[in-house]
Amino acid sequence: MPHTLVPSDRVEHVSVYCRDGTRLGSIERLMLDKTSGTVAYAVIKTGGLLGSHHHCPIRWDALRFDPARQAYQTDVTPEDLRAGPSELDDDAFDWGDRSRPHPRYWGV
Repeated sequence: MPHTLVPSDRVEHVSVYCRDGTRLGSIERLMLDKTSGTVAYAVIKTGGLLGSHHHCPIRWDALRFDPARQAYQTDVTPEDLRAGPSELDDDAFDWGDRSRPHPRYWGV
């Protein structure tokens, strides 16, 4: 049986899809809880090639790996991402600050 561990650099840049098959973006980084060592959430990079990118958190437990696609799937929709916290490419957002008014986006 293959193991279930994967290095973080193999998770970064992997695509994330909605349940309906719509591509939301790709994982830009993982946010780890320093005390417990668990993954709290992934920051998803959305947007097109010529447009600016948004960076949005998705709770790690809301992502499921799809081996057939070699990608992650979630029940989060594009509308959910637009309603939640995000930053644009040039924003200075503190991804470690989970005090923003959308607690359902932060894990751990």
